[in-house]
Amino acid sequence: MKFSVYIVVDKIEKFYFEAIKEYEKRLSRYCDMKLIHIKKGEQLERKVNPNSFVVAVSTSGKSISSEELAFKIDHWALTGKSDISVVIGSNDTLHNEKLTLSQMEMDLGLKTTILFEQVYRAYRIINNHPYHK
Repeated sequence: MKFSVYIVVDKIEKFYFEAIKEYEKRLSRYCDMKLIHIKKGEQLERKVNPNSFVVAVSTSGKSISSEELAFKIDHWALTGKSDISVVIGSNDTLHNEKLTLSQMEMDLGLKTTILFEQVYRAYRIINNHPYHK
């Protein structure tokens, strides 16, 4: 499965990039998940693959558990949705599904880091692997 995570924000703190890089490395055994940093919202439409299944992350989306996210990712794979675009920081994006990581507002770098961690956790659940090393 291929995940493209688009974050629309001017600046991301370095420590978030470092954490995300670590999760990209851990996820590489399960899927291809890459961060794409976009500074201007109008660039987003040109970047997102039109054939991709688009998931918007928002404070008003549907809240799900880690196990439900694992089921959702597994279901996407089984139904042929192998190219997933996740959009963080743009409320105007056309999307197929909307999810929330929390109803609380938070820094977009933190929200993106949490997303990467939760996708990693989901793949550990899908493969019946313990989460902690």
